[in-house]
Amino acid sequence: MPAFEEITRHPDVDPDENPWVLGPPPPETVRIVPYDPGWPRRFAELSSAIRAALGDTALDVEHVGSTSVEGLAAKDVIDIDLTVADPRDEDRYVPTLERLGYVLVIREPSWHQHRCLRLTEPRVNLHVFGPDCPETIRHRMFRDWLRTHPGDRGRYEDAKRAAVPGGGHVMDYNARKQDVIREIYDRLFRAAGMR
Repeated sequence: MPAFEEITRHPDVDPDENPWVLGPPPPETVRIVPYDPGWPRRFAELSSAIRAALGDTALDVEHVGSTSVEGLAAKDVIDIDLTVADPRDEDRYVPTLERLGYVLVIREPSWHQHRCLRLTEPRVNLHVFGPDCPETIRHRMFRDWLRTHPGDRGRYEDAKRAAVPGGGHVMDYNARKQDVIREIYDRLFRAAGMR
């Protein structure tokens, strides 16, 4: 288990690292849609396919991100955290996932050896991390907090809607809502006795 300090530290991305495996994606319009009660079922189907394909290589498969929070409006994209023994050992999981239609789009060695694979239909961001990664713990804590704290869920939804104007890449949209995300994280970390 990582130390509290590792979990509560807001990550800094290495500005010199180019994470794009296939080059940066073209700008796309971010669309926020009302919560879809079918999202958990879609995740369950995706998770079953990933687990069946990877077998013991998949140490954990978790539904994270906004589509995992009932009642929260979101982009119609399922975010999944996949835990493997070593994300650097891409031969153990990437070719298998490619046969399911996933494409490796991000490789970030400086950020917990993060890899991200994308599925186009249905839209999925599959984030790959190693065991006991501070980021997967953060993702679960944020998800669980929003599920049980409607005030912060509403604040986050408002921040998402306010971040849509401005265009650019999804990373630009993410940057525009970062202050609210960090406020919520700080609140939940304090409530957990981690700060």
